Amino acid sequence: MNYIKNQIFFKGILKQSCYTVRMNNPFRVTFFSGIGSVTGANFLLEAGGGASGAKPLRILVDCGLTQGEKTAEDVNREPFGYDVTSIDYLFITHAHLDHVGRIPKLVKEGFKGVIYSTPETRDLAQLILEDAVGILDHEARRGNLPPLYNLEDVGRVFPLWQTIPYHESKELASGLSVYLKDAGHILGSSMFEFTHADAAKNISKKIVFTGDLGNSPTPLLRDTEPVTGADYLVMESVYGDRNHEPKDLRRKKLQDIINDTIARQGTVLIPAFSLERTQVMLYELNRLVESGAIPSIPVFVDSPLAIKVTDIYERSTALFNDKTQAVIRQSGDIFHFPKLEFTLTADASRDIDHTKAPKIILAGSGMSTGGRMLHHETVYLSDPKNTFILVGYQGLGTLGRTIADGAKHLTIAGQPVEVRARIEQIMGYSSHKDSDHLVEFVATAHDTLKKVFVVMGEPKASLFLAQRLRDEIGVNALYPERGKGYDL
Repeated sequence: MNYIKNQIFFKGILKQSCYTVRMNNPFRVTFFSGIGSVTGANFLLEAGGGASGAKPLRILVDCGLTQGEKTAEDVNREPFGYDVTSIDYLFITHAHLDHVGRIPKLVKEGFKGVIYSTPETRDLAQLILEDAVGILDHEARRGNLPPLYNLEDVGRVFPLWQTIPYHESKELASGLSVYLKDAGHILGSSMFEFTHADAAKNISKKIVFTGDLGNSPTPLLRDTEPVTGADYLVMESVYGDRNHEPKDLRRKKLQDIINDTIARQGTVLIPAFSLERTQVMLYELNRLVESGAIPSIPVFVDSPLAIKVTDIYERSTALFNDKTQAVIRQSGDIFHFPKLEFTLTADASRDIDHTKAPKIILAGSGMSTGGRMLHHETVYLSDPKNTFILVGYQGLGTLGRTIADGAKHLTIAGQPVEVRARIEQIMGYSSHKDSDHLVEFVATAHDTLKKVFVVMGEPKASLFLAQRLRDEIGVNALYPERGKGYDL
């Protein structure tokens, strides 16, 4: 749907309908963003109210930045499609920027409710939002605009933020509660199960927001927990139309690519998200080096944010899967190994160029939209001895997507770059379930499901997954309209 038309819709009909008291339905859900895009999650759940005429609670699930698209900066500056001051709660599924990145804007514009997440999500979100200030400031200067928010605005967020651990139920109002399950996506990622119970009528309704669902089994984290007894499901669809290569092949593929590059005396570049992907790659490289599967060569983690995130991971090993915890008990540190260097400063980053190949460089950003990876791409992409490995989703409009699609002539940071390096993708390291496993996830819950809303994906991925769910499981799955409210 055309974005401008959506904004007219938001400011008119929809803004009025947000205050309508529902007479018979315990839930109403409206999808403000995160439709037609992988990024920008922002959903409104109105819960409670009913025949008593009481005002329903207004609950947001996620408040993220739209990323990668050419119009992303304009979209992120648009007013929210609802009265910010009327929101009672904000629930955050996990700490990726496309799920937390507009929280300071929300608070800046008048939100005074309570923010809830797992403790790990809160800690990670603080790092992510503080880091985002510099990125947003750079974008704003480029367009001669004021920044979306500043560090002072970020500071106002966390006095409002409270935490709930996994497997704990919290009552939000009489008859309305929320329960957290592990989504297995990144450290602290959660699914929210909202249940509205009417004791007098002995009935209840449950709606579940999955956030992003982990590509279980993952090298580090526990598997995604199953959902049961749900009436409604709001689920992601990043890889709704395609599958990853088998998980048991991902480490072998990484090993072979690295060894081949070493034989050519080249450099391995890995653009990696600072949160989760860098830690997974460190774990995998640690295992390959310690087992002798690859020789010990210089490995650089060239991201201050990734280094800080790794510290939180090292303090949170109780949330790792049993296999990884066994490795920790046996060998101790899983993120450090010989010839590994963390480069915090800009000078240390530039000095990487003076280290003789072969070497491995992990740097942000994961989609090559900014960060120190841009410099490394200008230095190393033009040499056929080198290898560029994509280990995560590359959004439409991003430099990473352009490289993945085979472009040979690029302009990076104002410099022309000829792509002669070998380009590889290992999607088995994705933190998202693929199409088959998304269907499998829904299949475990389909006995009670009345409706599934397929969101957080490119349109073709969301539509394909919705059709699969209808055809193969027989559930009422739909791709919702942006800005439209659905009574449940």
